[in-house]
Formats: sequence, structure tokens, C-alpha cells
Amino acid sequence: MSGEIVPLKDKVMTVRDLFLKNKDQIQAALPKHMTVDRMIRVAFTSINLTPKLLDCTPRSLLAAVIQCAQLGLEPGILGHVYLIPFKDQVQVIPGYRGLLKLARNSRELSTIFAQTVYEQDKFHYQFGTDPKIEHVPSDVDRGEPTFYYAVCRLKDGGTQFEVMRKDDVSKHRDRYSRAAKQGPWVTEFDEMAKKTVLRKLCKVLPASIELQTAVVLDERAEVQLPQELPDVLGDVEPVDGTPTLDDLAK
Repeated sequence: MSGEIVPLKDKVMTVRDLFLKNKDQIQAALPKHMTVDRMIRVAFTSINLTPKLLDCTPRSLLAAVIQCAQLGLEPGILGHVYLIPFKDQVQVIPGYRGLLKLARNSRELSTIFAQTVYEQDKFHYQFGTDPKIEHVPSDVDRGEPTFYYAVCRLKDGGTQFEVMRKDDVSKHRDRYSRAAKQGPWVTEFDEMAKKTVLRKLCKVLPASIELQTAVVLDERAEVQLPQELPDVLGDVEPVDGTPTLDDLAK
């Protein structure tokens, strides 16, 4: 019946059944150091933290978990990647730490990082034929944030960087983000700002397929375009036992 309310335990069982039926597909997507059982556990931890994920289609939730597996990132409290409900679909939103992790996995890079600049810091940067950044943090009250930048040193000795004023980050947020006035843009502005400038840098770096994919996923989510997550396999087949969310997050 249209509009019928599905009990929570039935939603949980449906998702659990779909995950168990497709364990091989999840495992095939994972890097060797990650296990399918752990990925399923952290996925259900994300559901514990964001129960509205159960209002999305089970297939989109499975597709999102498989996408996380392909990236080699665990969703949840580590801040590597987040599962976010949007209408009836789950979106995969790479975090600042996830982009750093994927960038650092590149064989072309020796280091990469992002920083916040404050009013009382000594800060100078220039582009052109002799590009450089100088940043000396103040040892007293640093004041309010003014700039954000990301720097990468390549293994051949070269460096690349991107700089954004705080005002420019805010303009970018207001123009592109559907959640500009809520969520992490309100509670964790600095982290989101560093991710924005880091993502800008990642687009011009020699990067892995995983990093390129993460950047595209983040950009498509930001401008409300479909993410085109992986296809998933057949129908749900019942599996004995109806676990609770807490059971599956253990």
C-alpha cells in the first residue's frame, strides 16, 4: 500500500539481507587490507548515527558501501567518507581526511597537507615564475581565519599549491552547496574549507583513479547531480534472524 510505514526492524532486515547476499561483491571491491565483515559493521555504525539512511532504497545503500570499498575508505567517525541520505538515495561524501588519505597513497607525492591562516599569522604567497608560500603562525591569540591553503610536494622535488580567502570559500559554499546553512558547513567550517581548497589542488595533481573518483563524487554531490554509484546484484533473499541496529554495529 502506498504510504505504508515499514517497521524499523523490517528495514534493518532488508538491508542486512541485501548486504549478506552481496558479500562477495563488496569483498571484490575492497583492497586486500580491508575485510567485508568490518566494512558491513562500519556501514551499520553509520546507520546508527544517521538512521534516516534506512529511508533510502536498500540498493542505493549497498551501492554506496561498494563505492566506499572501491575507494578503500571506511564510512563513519574517522572522517574519511560519509554516507548521507538525499531524498531516497544514499550519497557518498568524501571527507577532508579521506581526500588526504587517497592523495598520500599516490606514488607521485611525497607529502600533502592543508592549513588554516589566521589574522595574526605572518602569511605571504605569490604565483608566477617563482611561486611560493610563507606562513608563520602567531604564538599569541591568532584571531579569526582569513585564508586556507593546500600544498603538495612531488617526489621529483616540485611543489604545487592552492590558496583561497575565507570570503571566497564562503562564496563557493553559497553558490554550490545545498547544505550551506546547516550541517558541517556550520559546525565544522574550517574542515570543510580545507577540504574545498584541498579538492581544488587534487584536481591538478598526478592522482590515482580512487582520488579522481572521490573528487568527482564530492563535486557531483555538492551541485546535486546523480553520483552514478556502482550497480548492485540481484534480489533480496531472506536470511534467518532479524538483528537490531546495535547487533549489526558490533
